[in-house]
Amino acid sequence: MDAVILAGGLGTRLRPFTEVLPKPLLPLGDRSILEHQLVSLQEAGATDVYIATNYLSHLIEAFLGDGSRLGLKIHISKETSPLGTAGPIKLLERELQSPFLVMNGDIVTKLDFKRFHDFGSREDSLLTVGTKIITTPFRFGNVTTENGYITGVEEKPDFKLEIVAGMYCMSPGIMKFIPADTYFGIDQLIKALLRAGERISRFLIEDYWLDIGQVEDYSKAREMFKQTGK
Repeated sequence: MDAVILAGGLGTRLRPFTEVLPKPLLPLGDRSILEHQLVSLQEAGATDVYIATNYLSHLIEAFLGDGSRLGLKIHISKETSPLGTAGPIKLLERELQSPFLVMNGDIVTKLDFKRFHDFGSREDSLLTVGTKIITTPFRFGNVTTENGYITGVEEKPDFKLEIVAGMYCMSPGIMKFIPADTYFGIDQLIKALLRAGERISRFLIEDYWLDIGQVEDYSKAREMFKQTGK
């Protein structure tokens, strides 16, 4: 199994932490975010992992080495200019010749990556998107009305949204939809596939999942690892 970790972001919402370290190298317990991802991938049967880098790439490369201490072959792919979230995948077109996983470098999850990869590999689609249902509280009461009169009120209801979880299984044929040397996001890739009439599969993630995009998210993840030790 091959995997790509997108680790080239600037991590601006996590400053000042990311002024010194790239976001994937921030510590969680006794490992970095990136190491947690790599260990989970190795346990799921991954052999080769490609780290797509840009910001502070030299630190990631120096920290991981060749991956042998983690039981993996790690390959560093460097952008010469920002390519978004899908553009870096195009750089690996020659290397990725079978269904492969792609994930953002700021995701913490207990997902079984082998199950996700097996599901995506079986699907008759070029792309399987991992999704997650998020419950968000609304801080106002929701009023329903009819003919100018209030008919009901729901105090601070919860919104349930199904979001893109930053994890994907892709087939090599997807490369023809990603332009070369162009800033191109996975959101744009999804829209391009839909315009072309391509099927996009959905894999609902019911395991623990957290996107460490902001300081409060990082604090939440650190507290979880402090309490559970894993």
